[in-house]
Amino acid sequence: MTHKTGGQVTRQAARKSSFRPLLIAASVALSVGFIVSPDMAQAQDFRFNAITVEGNQRIEAGTIASYLGVARGESVSAAELNDGYQRVLASGLFETVEIEPRGNTLVVRVVEYPTVNRITFEGNARIDDETLSSIVQSESRRVFSPSTAEADAARLTEAYSQQGRIAARVQPKVIRRSDNRVDLVFEVFEGGVSEIERIGFAGNQVFSDGRLRRVLETKQAGIFRALVQSDTFIDDRIEFDRQVLRDFYQSRGYVDFRTTGVNAELSEERDAYFITFNVEEGQQFKFGDVTVSSDLAEVDPDVFQDALRLRAGRVYSPTSVETEIARLERLAIREGLNFVRVEPRVTRNDRDLTLDVEFLLTRGERVFVERIDIEGNTTTLDRVVRRQFRVVEGDPFNPREIRESAERVRALGFFGDAQVEAREGSTPQQVIIDVDVDEQPTGSLSFGGSYSISSGFGAAITFRERNFLGRGQQLSLGVTTGVDSSNYSFSFTEPAFLGRDVAFSFSLNYLETDNASAEYDTVIGNFSTGFTFPVSENGRLGVRYGAKYSEITNLAPEVGSIISAEAARGEVWDSFVGYRYSYDTRRTGLNPNAGVLLEFGQDFAGLGGDSTYVESTLRAVAQTRVYNDEVTLRATFQAGALSYSDGSSRVTDRFSLGTNLMRGFEGGGIGPREVGPGDVNDPLGGNYFAVARFEAEFPLPLPEEYGISGGVFYDVGSLWGLEETNANVLYEDFTARHVIGVSVFWTTPLGPLRFNFSEALSKEKFDNDQSFDLTISTQF
Repeated sequence: MTHKTGGQVTRQAARKSSFRPLLIAASVALSVGFIVSPDMAQAQDFRFNAITVEGNQRIEAGTIASYLGVARGESVSAAELNDGYQRVLASGLFETVEIEPRGNTLVVRVVEYPTVNRITFEGNARIDDETLSSIVQSESRRVFSPSTAEADAARLTEAYSQQGRIAARVQPKVIRRSDNRVDLVFEVFEGGVSEIERIGFAGNQVFSDGRLRRVLETKQAGIFRALVQSDTFIDDRIEFDRQVLRDFYQSRGYVDFRTTGVNAELSEERDAYFITFNVEEGQQFKFGDVTVSSDLAEVDPDVFQDALRLRAGRVYSPTSVETEIARLERLAIREGLNFVRVEPRVTRNDRDLTLDVEFLLTRGERVFVERIDIEGNTTTLDRVVRRQFRVVEGDPFNPREIRESAERVRALGFFGDAQVEAREGSTPQQVIIDVDVDEQPTGSLSFGGSYSISSGFGAAITFRERNFLGRGQQLSLGVTTGVDSSNYSFSFTEPAFLGRDVAFSFSLNYLETDNASAEYDTVIGNFSTGFTFPVSENGRLGVRYGAKYSEITNLAPEVGSIISAEAARGEVWDSFVGYRYSYDTRRTGLNPNAGVLLEFGQDFAGLGGDSTYVESTLRAVAQTRVYNDEVTLRATFQAGALSYSDGSSRVTDRFSLGTNLMRGFEGGGIGPREVGPGDVNDPLGGNYFAVARFEAEFPLPLPEEYGISGGVFYDVGSLWGLEETNANVLYEDFTARHVIGVSVFWTTPLGPLRFNFSEALSKEKFDNDQSFDLTISTQF
């Protein structure tokens, strides 16, 4: 009896061929049963005293016999012999298999699959060989498998699909070599990117398509489509966008919002997608009654009721509820109440569209943290991750605190992925917290360029490391040069000094300027070191010590008497201590559409040095969105005061209003100025300034893929005050200037551009106004 595949294998010395015939031959072999002669058909059993294997080169005969499962001298049926034959084929080691009984001997003929000599890729440009090699499972010096190669081709095609190249094709080929070896070649046709031509919404009434598109991670293909990767169609990104839309609506009180479906249509040319999100917004709900109750005898609900920040009438947001729960649980810990959990109970009132929230204080399970295990951090020290946890071994286990700690670990920016999970410990009353992180690069060397109307072109080289030596420290070195200035800087920050929530900072700065407008040069050096720490939920306080060196040199003949006298003082050293307090609701604000930033600081000089003074600065910013988040309104107030009790200020010390503080004027364009004979026209700066800026940003009726929006602004402010003056000094007193203007914002992959067109409504004779300003700040 002979048991063969459906055809003989052609052994031609072809240089290059597809391996598909190999796969077909194997499939045919699997489908063929015994070919039994009439004499053999009557026999029920076989008995073999010997098993002979032919054709094997790498695989031992004993291994093949073990797959066959036929024992010498024992009776074996035709069905059992067929089963053994199928096992040999299923091993995936052989191209073809034949079995032939010869009396008492069973002959097994095999043709082994070749070994893979090497794996190469041809036609790929968008994905390099190293990345493609990490995707395939076929390996050099291993047995070639047609099914594995086919699966590898599918995986490579999927990798291109994830980049939006759905027309990509990958064809595996084999090149025959000597000694039963083959080269496996994946021929790649990458195709073009199938971009998202249009993103639309159906069912939205409250928010426009444009506002919702700004929420999504997926973007429409714009004019910079060659540089933007978020305008390609990726299934996982679409699913993420569904969640983002849900969070967006629910944070604004639309608790019934849901995405009923997403339609993605491919153009006939297969180069563009048209995506439509079908949504149901529902009604907007607000907070109704907000109360605290307790089922614990030792807890006084009134203490917790007084700590609530939520008030009736505010737009409902799950984030607000979560923030209140965290606040109440922290209060319980401060009150010495362990294992107290806060459970929100929400009652829906459809008649008045409110949600009553009852925070129930109840007893949680008595579970403790046994230990915290951290894995995956090859560079970052364990303590950098561990200090993001507010709990240590032996503390009561709080699932909410663990989730918040996980968010803090991710917010470090040191890891591409960070997973934090809790599992049962050595006893049911203990848990082990597993932290699994995947590190990513944290250092950068950037080469930058800048341009502004006032200072011209500039270049910058900056080195930054956000996780220096794996300690979570920040290090920065920078060199910036311009047409009339050079700036050298160094800074270092330790975010957790002595393991506390205290940031230590150290910085040096050296600036040389060739001020063409004032006709003199300056040299300014600054040193500063200090600590910053939280003082409240939204407030931080920084204390510092600093020193300053300044010198005015190379005066032009037309410089006036004020600056000449100040330059004659030569080198001036100042030594000071100071503080800065900031209050920022943008970090933990409950209103997603609004935020407030307040900053106030003072420096007290006189601890050595040549002068004694107090310098005070104030900044207040308020922002909100109106008209269904379409328009952003922003108001900013900044002021400063410089008061000397010993010595006097110089032009290098006093305030100056540039375009970053007040638009519509050049740097040094307003404020006290010495004007006299001989073309003397020196801006002197001022000891006091106050500026209020009001602006609105809104979309323009242009295709959104252009990334262009508009704005209007109104600025009013003044710069005034000198210790020493003369008859040629103008504008020493407070005189308000008023400016109106329009802005064009253009978002590009290289950075944001802002074009300001302004008109000074109120100015003085010698002020230097500026009707147009373009600012570019980019790194590449």
